[in-house]
Order: sequence, then structure tokens, then C-alpha cells
Amino acid sequence: MTMTADAAASRAHSDAPLSTVYRPGHPLDLLRTVRVLMRGPKDPTMLVEGTTLWRASRTPEGVATLALRSVAGEVHATAWGPGAGWALAQLPALCGADDDATGFDVAAMPMLAEIARRTVGTRLTRTDLVFDALASSVIEQKVTSFQAFGAWRALVTRFGARAPGPTPRPMFAPPSIDGWRAIPSWAWHQAGLEPPQSRTIVAAAARGQRIADAVLASPTGADRDRVLTSLPGIGAWTASETRIRALGDPDAVSVGDYHLAHQVGYALTGARVDDDGMLELLAPWAGHRQRVIRLILAGGPREARRGPRLAPQDHRRH
Repeated sequence: MTMTADAAASRAHSDAPLSTVYRPGHPLDLLRTVRVLMRGPKDPTMLVEGTTLWRASRTPEGVATLALRSVAGEVHATAWGPGAGWALAQLPALCGADDDATGFDVAAMPMLAEIARRTVGTRLTRTDLVFDALASSVIEQKVTSFQAFGAWRALVTRFGARAPGPTPRPMFAPPSIDGWRAIPSWAWHQAGLEPPQSRTIVAAAARGQRIADAVLASPTGADRDRVLTSLPGIGAWTASETRIRALGDPDAVSVGDYHLAHQVGYALTGARVDDDGMLELLAPWAGHRQRVIRLILAGGPREARRGPRLAPQDHRRH
């Protein structure tokens, strides 16, 4: 079919990149702030190439690719695709502009204070893309990071959308909500996911946009948890991870994580604790508990590893 002159002009306009410069009013370590969203070193939605961070996303206005560079305290951003305008408008939040640390004080804990000093430009990022955060969190339920990141890569590459723009390698935005719902059962299995995870994502997708809108409209973490955990297969850990990734929630604590309580306990007391012990240790920083966790993960003392790593079983040929 021959493209008309008007259609060709419209296509050329939509392919043209948009650019902006974001000037934060605070120190910003762009890579430390945004790279936390990367789901493994081969994430098809994110890539760091030299000094440029590339990110592909499915915005409410369509697929977009962002290329971000930190230059003399500024973030130089270029975006491609139908969602480019939305992605650039959301850029300050992605870079932590909504992160309010008022009242956060670790001066009484020298170890945390030193890490905070070294990582002063790290902010809590938010994407405002609730369902993407929910889907990636469900994929990471009760499996190793290796398994989860491989499944995310396989599903997004196969059922997502090719990212526009001159990306250094082929990149992909996640599927739409309807796209997640339409993934066939055999494809979940081939990606290495168990039926409970795939059923949870498919069931969530049936109410996906309503859930996303309700979470964005909820004023507190507890309200967001009530919305998310109303879905079958969504518990406290998944709800918290969704809040962290989509909303930059400064108080979210991923209770039920296989390693987190041990890491927090060891960093703050020199000994492992369980989830209840972790919550007790973090209680003095209520409202900012995720900030303490981020500091611990960024540079806190770590317990020496004991025993072999978990060897995941591969059921895809069964």
C-alpha cells in the first residue's frame, strides 16, 4: 500500500525525537537513582551504554524510548515514539523530584550517616507505571533473581513492543495490560514461570487499569496495599515492591523477602533477624523505612556467605 503525503508527513513527525533538559534543584546521581529499576543485566527495557542510560516503557500515550545523560548536574533527555511527550513530562519524577526526605535523620547511626554522605545524589525514583511494576514483581515471587530476570526478558522481548529510536541494541517496552492477559499458557511455561505467577498476572490484567488508577489515587501506603492485596495472588511483598518501583514509596518494606530481614538485621545489629525483628529495628524511621533499606543495600556491612547458592530447577521441559 502506498503511503499518502499526509500520512508520510504524520509518520515523520511521530518519528522525530523530542528533547529537554531537566535541571534538578538538588544533587542527583542519575545512574544510582534510575538503574534500580533494571531487572537484571540483560533487561530488554533498560541499558547503560557509556554515560547514557536508555529506557523503554509503555506510557499511557504509547511506547517511548528515553536516552538520558547527566551533564554538569543537568539531565539531558531525548525521547522517541508516540509516548515521548509523556516520558519527558514524567522525567522529573523518574529522577526523584517527588522524593521528599523531610524529617529523615540518621545522624545517630554513624554507619548509615556515612553511606548517606557518600550517596547524597541518590533519590527514590518513580515511574507512575503501576501495572508494569506489578507484573515484574509477580514474576519475582518465590524464585531466584536469575530465574525472574530471565522470565522477564523472555516475555517482554516476545510479547512487548520494539522500542523506537537509535537504541544501541534492540530494546523492548513491556506488553500492554491486554497484552499480558493474552499471553498463552505455554509461553509462560517456556519462560520458566509457574502457573500461580501466570494466573496472578492474567487475573490482575482483567482489572489492570482500574487497579492502576486506584493505586495512583490512594493517599497512603496502607491504602495502596489494600487495593493491591485485594487481587488474588498479591501479598505484602508484591504490594510493597510495586509501591517502591511505581511510586518511589519512602516507607515501603518488602516483608517476606528471602534475604532482606537478614541483611537489615546484620547491618544494624551484627546478627540476623526475622521480619518482625526487621520491622522493630526500622520503627524509629517510620515514614522513611525504605530510605534506610536503600542505604543498607548501598553500602551496609554484609554477612559472609555460607553454603552453596540455591540451584534453581528448570521445569520447562516437563
